[in-house]
Amino acid sequence: MATADDLKFQEFDDAANLLAANPDATTISIDEPVEIPKNQHSRLQEPGREEDDELLGTDDSDKTELLAGQKKSAPFWTFEYYQTFFDVDTYQVLDRIKGSVFPVPGKNFVRLYIRSNPDLYGPFWICATLVFTIAVSGNLSNFFIHLGKPTYHYVPEFRKVSIAATTIYAYAWLVPLALWGFLMWRNSRVMNIVSYSFLEIVCVYGYSLFIYIPTAILWIIPQKVVRWVLVVFSLCLSGSVLVMTFWPAVRDDNRRIAVATVATILLLHALLAVGCLAYFFDAPELDIPAPIIPAHNGTTVITKSH
Repeated sequence: MATADDLKFQEFDDAANLLAANPDATTISIDEPVEIPKNQHSRLQEPGREEDDELLGTDDSDKTELLAGQKKSAPFWTFEYYQTFFDVDTYQVLDRIKGSVFPVPGKNFVRLYIRSNPDLYGPFWICATLVFTIAVSGNLSNFFIHLGKPTYHYVPEFRKVSIAATTIYAYAWLVPLALWGFLMWRNSRVMNIVSYSFLEIVCVYGYSLFIYIPTAILWIIPQKVVRWVLVVFSLCLSGSVLVMTFWPAVRDDNRRIAVATVATILLLHALLAVGCLAYFFDAPELDIPAPIIPAHNGTTVITKSH
């Protein structure tokens, strides 16, 4: 039968021996709570701090972005290089479209919506949709204006698609290219000018054209007053996006140069809208007198060309 000494735990004996040798040693009881370091205690008290750091852009998130920016980019002839330009989701595209239709006074479109992640997905499809909208709406407008005239024969003008595509895409790419080159040139002369990348400028111009898609649909209404009111309204919305984005980039420059730059941006934007309305919807119809062709039965046939 086991004695009382056999039922003792060896660990307790060792602890007793250590206490006898060093009476000042610190002991920890199982019942006493373990002290949590201050940094861990603050983390436990703020469970959402990590998420807030990412949203507010603290040091941790800034380091992450810096490390992400140091990654080696793919060569321009590979598919991965161009894939980065379309790396956006539906919510980001809708948010940027909403920002171009409802601009926030005093807010920069690039800083508020693009956030160093410009895309070509939205601008490309906005321009493509605008091209077909203008071409189809222009044909329908011409059809409704002459509807009921016995001498009118409707013929769809497919050339309007190519003309609209050339105009829209040339504006959405060449004007940003010229503006980017101008800002780079002024940045080399005036050091405190805000500079945008070429993709950021293309992104701003592409999303600023979205308001013209519903406007082009409403241009089918055969009333010139309504059409010009829609043009002015669209210019105010899309033009304000461009002004609030590019004015901070040139306001520290020479006052005349800054005002002339913004005025040129608005002038080119207005020429695009007015030119599309004048050519595709308000183009005058030229009535050319057709020759009289005698028929074999003694009657005459009069043809009318437009």
